[in-house]
Amino acid sequence: MNIRKVTQNPSKGKSLSNDGYDHYVAVDWSLRVMAIAHMTRRSTQPTLFERASDIKYLKDYLDAMPGRVVLAIEETTTAQWLYLELVDHVDEIIVCDPYRNRLLTDGPKTDKIDAGKLCILLRAGLLKAVFHSTSDLYELRRLVSAYDDLVKAGVRAQNQQTALAQAHGDKGNSAPFVLEHLTKSIELYRSSKQQYEQKFLELSHRITPVRNLLQVSGIGIIGAVKIVAIVVDARRFPRAGHYLSYCGLVEHEKMSGGRSYGRRQPRFNHSLKAVYKIATMAAISGTTNPMRAYYDYLRAKGVAEHNARHAVARYIARVTYGILKTGKRYRPFQQRSQQR
Repeated sequence: MNIRKVTQNPSKGKSLSNDGYDHYVAVDWSLRVMAIAHMTRRSTQPTLFERASDIKYLKDYLDAMPGRVVLAIEETTTAQWLYLELVDHVDEIIVCDPYRNRLLTDGPKTDKIDAGKLCILLRAGLLKAVFHSTSDLYELRRLVSAYDDLVKAGVRAQNQQTALAQAHGDKGNSAPFVLEHLTKSIELYRSSKQQYEQKFLELSHRITPVRNLLQVSGIGIIGAVKIVAIVVDARRFPRAGHYLSYCGLVEHEKMSGGRSYGRRQPRFNHSLKAVYKIATMAAISGTTNPMRAYYDYLRAKGVAEHNARHAVARYIARVTYGILKTGKRYRPFQQRSQQR
């Protein structure tokens, strides 16, 4: 979530009203039609209208509003593009999480109805924002996402090749044909994977946060690029606990009526959790590094092996969070040296 003042419209630089903003706007955007809902701080119901999708019209519509304007759009494939196009035309953009907007699934559903409900939720302050940014680091997500898709497709092709070879071998007319094309797909996958890894290596030399993360035991080039691409700005997490929850490395206790109903895992980023789990296994397989020393310390205290691995994963996550948030380089055993 980013806040920008609109320099071409001085009225948007006014102080906040008692209700926060003067105008609340929600847009349901599609390739053909956009539905717009608008409320002021005194409105009780949104004003709705629908017209052909036109980004220039939407910019002019937002610029014409006096006072402070907040805009809500849903997280879709066009959300980042809309964010970059409109961030200079409003005071705040909230790209909201559709998973939490349960009100939109109730009753009849049209673009205008969805925009109206989204505007009401925005006015009430009930929207959960999804992170978007104008930072150049955000573009890394596209590269990392394409790499993950490539790896999944390559692993699937290799599994299919193995299964087909074990089940049919060279028998029949169709099996050899399928095996031949699977072999070509796997060769192309391996070549493309090497090119992606070379690209990641080049980025590790140019991007300072990636270089800093590579100093942490267990974090490799691919893992460092993934962390930077997903996190972008670590300051969006107020504390390390929020970051650990985002990585899926902690559980939340479920309480009701003074009674505990156990712990459950929050919604988390699966790619980040995989990075830290892989980093943990790489770190504890070594012999002389801070993470292995911490793992040995926990095991010597009687901590179970799986709990010790989880603790090391959380420790690596906290270290990388601190590096990204402060911009400082990793200094292992800093507290121990200070005590000495």
